[in-house]
Amino acid sequence: MTCNEKTNSHRRGVAGGRGIARIVPIMLTLGGCTTVPLKEAGTLTSYSNLSAPKGKFEKKRVYFSKDGLKDVKTVSIAPTSLTPPALQRVEKQKDRLLVTNAIDRAICITMSEKYRIVPFGTPADLTVRTVVTDIVPTEPSVAGAAKAISIGSSLALPVGIPRLPFGLGGLAVEAEAVDRTGKQTAAIVWSKGANSFTSEARVSQVGDAYDLAAAFGKDFSRMVVAGKEPGDFDLYLPSVYDIRTSLGGKPGSAICEDFGRAPGVVGMIGASIGAPPSWTDRGGKLAVAATGTAVSAEKTIPSIGSR
Repeated sequence: MTCNEKTNSHRRGVAGGRGIARIVPIMLTLGGCTTVPLKEAGTLTSYSNLSAPKGKFEKKRVYFSKDGLKDVKTVSIAPTSLTPPALQRVEKQKDRLLVTNAIDRAICITMSEKYRIVPFGTPADLTVRTVVTDIVPTEPSVAGAAKAISIGSSLALPVGIPRLPFGLGGLAVEAEAVDRTGKQTAAIVWSKGANSFTSEARVSQVGDAYDLAAAFGKDFSRMVVAGKEPGDFDLYLPSVYDIRTSLGGKPGSAICEDFGRAPGVVGMIGASIGAPPSWTDRGGKLAVAATGTAVSAEKTIPSIGSR
């Protein structure tokens, strides 16, 4: 390569970097997150105890009874199901199962650090029931373009640029923990959308819902375990157990193996290149049972909540 060729090549590189840099202010202006409405779906035994809506990006209404949670030793986890609207939002059943299983896995792993997990249907101090009430699908083509731009920008700029603020996904969930008599001891109505700055773009309809599902499972479980509502700015330092299980290590209960282990480093690499969750997450052993539960639930979920 001649000196002139090197100079021209450098100029093209700089121009390309400037071109990408010009996109950043536009994306910062347009950037935001998907808005997922916070609404009652009628799947909880009661809504009367819930707090007023809280949060801007992560919206929630919560309830927990300190007295009802203080003596808990055993927990049973019902397979997460979907309401009819949520089920219809996602085309592939395999993708729906990835979302519901991610919730169950997160709940089981988090709660098993403190409680003894027993098989679903076995009498327990607490029974956890979770229903996905809405899924905002991620637009795969937009997510792919966003990841391509992100990877390309990392070659031209010292820092990455935000994700394209289009085609972002979201998730809405209701969950409760009831005691042996069926009395509600903890509950939550929760919704959150992906955002342009912290959400990894994945080429999948459930790319964002999958990541949000795991986040929800951890948040709800930590509230139950701690007997208090986590603050928006609480500093949570992961324990050795948290780190081990997030990397695919052995969970605190053998029953959690039914939901499969976290994808760990392979999952992190997959997310960084925009791979669909199905490429790195093997799912759970109870996929068939969860499928039946989801289908029956979407047909029969009654409006039993007292409002």
